[in-house]
Amino acid sequence: MRAFLTMLGIIIGVASVIVLISLMNGLSSDMTSQFESMGTNTITVNLVGRGGNRAAKVEDIEELVKENPAYLDQYSPMVTASVTVKNGTESIDTTTVKGVNENYQEMQHIELDQGRFIQYIDTTRRQKVCVAGSYVVSELFGTTNPIGQTVKINGSEYTIVGLLTETADSEESSDDDVIYIPYTTATRLSYNGNISSYYITAINTENIDITVALIENALYKIYGSADAYRVTSMTSMIEQVNEMTSSMAAVLVGIAGISLVVGGIGIMNIMLVSVTERTREIGVRKALGAKRKNIMEQFIIEAATTSALGGVIGILLGIAVSAAAGKIMDMTVIVSLNAILLAFSVSVGIGIIFGYFPANKAAKMNPIDALRYD
Repeated sequence: MRAFLTMLGIIIGVASVIVLISLMNGLSSDMTSQFESMGTNTITVNLVGRGGNRAAKVEDIEELVKENPAYLDQYSPMVTASVTVKNGTESIDTTTVKGVNENYQEMQHIELDQGRFIQYIDTTRRQKVCVAGSYVVSELFGTTNPIGQTVKINGSEYTIVGLLTETADSEESSDDDVIYIPYTTATRLSYNGNISSYYITAINTENIDITVALIENALYKIYGSADAYRVTSMTSMIEQVNEMTSSMAAVLVGIAGISLVVGGIGIMNIMLVSVTERTREIGVRKALGAKRKNIMEQFIIEAATTSALGGVIGILLGIAVSAAAGKIMDMTVIVSLNAILLAFSVSVGIGIIFGYFPANKAAKMNPIDALRYD
């Protein structure tokens, strides 16, 4: 029992390190997957503007893409609005409408379960058609086929021409809780009626920095100020996310590492008690010819074994807790082999470091005094 209590600090410390790193790795993986699902070659352009008549129009972005076929592939305006959708007596108080063009489906790899996506003629004629997510359809139509049916979006009737493939279990506020309409009609639903965002795909992600610079230069010529726009690539955002999660993981592991130090102090205290209890044994060993290094080895090995065993138990506990936490929080958990090796190595190292002082005290004992000890 005393040995187990000695290991407890090490067990908790090692388990904490593994759990935190596993959760942070899973969080990083989930966030990276979300960005990658939008396409690593996707560039987002957000227009802030600077007042006056200077503004980048859809025609400007289209011309930019056509003039740079070696770097730019496709584009789509993005107009987002929060709306109310109704079908008879059924309604959804708040859902997301996204105004896009005909390129958006291919750019974002959107799959359809039925019907079609927004087409070029829909945007040019400002037709009131929409492509609905499975959550919207299930709430408004139940099991009825929605293709050809109409819904009222903020009071205006739109005809459903397509149904998105379910991707998020048809949950509220998920990717299934969305409606796509032509961007030309979506501007009427937004607050200011302007298009302030564009998605542009790059031909090659290896030249993504050059491509971003090309877009920025074109926008600078229109606005005359770098503060009027913001151009970001998914690749750079993924890198920023990884850097952020790595920094958070380092801080959390540092905090968890404090419990390892506390565990090391616990090992040192118990080893000092053990040395005191075994004073006569030390005296007998020295009287029979044991050298100082033999006594040192005995207690250091004991301390290292105790901490190593605590490390093994901590690893098993950490893996089990990580898996349970992943299920409870419904997130990906990635148990890192490097985290396991790091935690185990640190636990053994702490055992050796904190076991040195008690071992040194035992090794320095005078055999005569030790034999007299009662």
